[in-house]
Amino acid sequence: MRAVTCTAGALEVVELPAARPERGQVVLDVLNCGICGSDLHARYHADELAGVAAATGYSGAMRSHQSVVMGHEFCGEVADYGPGTRKRWRPGTRVVAMPLRRAAGASHLTGLSEAAPGGYAEQVVVEESLTFEVPNGLSPQVAALTEPMAVAWHAVRRSEIGKKDTAIVIGCGPIGLAVIGMLAARGVRHIIASDYSPARRALAATLGAHEVVNPSDSSPYSDLAERGHLVATPALLDLAIDGMRTLRRLPVPWEPLWRVAERAGAIDPKAPVIFECVGVPGVIDSIVAAAPIRSRIVVVGVCMDVDHFRPALAINKEIDLRFALGYLPIEFRDTLHMLAVGKVDAAPLITGTVGLDGVSEAFDALSDPERHAKILVDPTS
Repeated sequence: MRAVTCTAGALEVVELPAARPERGQVVLDVLNCGICGSDLHARYHADELAGVAAATGYSGAMRSHQSVVMGHEFCGEVADYGPGTRKRWRPGTRVVAMPLRRAAGASHLTGLSEAAPGGYAEQVVVEESLTFEVPNGLSPQVAALTEPMAVAWHAVRRSEIGKKDTAIVIGCGPIGLAVIGMLAARGVRHIIASDYSPARRALAATLGAHEVVNPSDSSPYSDLAERGHLVATPALLDLAIDGMRTLRRLPVPWEPLWRVAERAGAIDPKAPVIFECVGVPGVIDSIVAAAPIRSRIVVVGVCMDVDHFRPALAINKEIDLRFALGYLPIEFRDTLHMLAVGKVDAAPLITGTVGLDGVSEAFDALSDPERHAKILVDPTS
């Protein structure tokens, strides 16, 4: 079969043996596969990614000297089954699958490991247990976005954001745009998006952002004080003094009133949920510096360099800092169905399609945010 391999940063179309499923696995004919930001980074920095993975106990991540078929955002048709499968779907059924499979007795990340070739190929092997039929006539192009949209859905769920909260998305690349789409699907009523690129800001508005900000001209935090957020420590100190003065004037003990208000959530100051979707050194610290008191920051952008932020500043503001990676199987399934019923429209993310021969040029084109957000690979083209 034809496939694209990455070896020491070089992308090359090659002929490989036909995909062979092991026990419990399925072979798919690939219809579409998205090019992910992690693929762009792994092309030249695979050893850095592998080093981080090894520090968490996973030694199977791709290395620069290996020839790896990348691609982990795919939709395909069922072509063949391995032993020990239930053969749930007829050949030709359109499916998506989580990019995780077993090979040589170990679990590997499909498209990011030499042991688990990915979707920049005519065929890909997946686990039957992690495969989901594409419902409701959803196009294979949009179905291929299930994986990145599931990453965003997991980040939104990790944030525990409520519909009445303010969401601020810093960085409107593909993952930031996906987060915006999923925030809109969750029903968040105030979504602010910030990016330097006019094209990305336009896409952010299309995907559901209520406000779009060019950080060169204004701050995404500029009107939060007017919306009732505490943006500086003096406001919090004044609130403590004024609140206690009011309570002490009442003709009843103040402690029970406080505890009732605490249980009702009335004591906590109003705070935004901020999604860091850039992954560049210094961004976390800049968010901590600008964020209101008690803000919750969810880091979705993957920064591969050593970074620094000021803990004392975060402590003084009582900032919550969370990190999000991947998704759960139920989140992957739910994302697919949200796409299929139109609860979230990811189609605007798709800005181009290439065949296997165009993958290398597509990687280069994605470096320009004004040209592309998400390019799909169609091995049949």
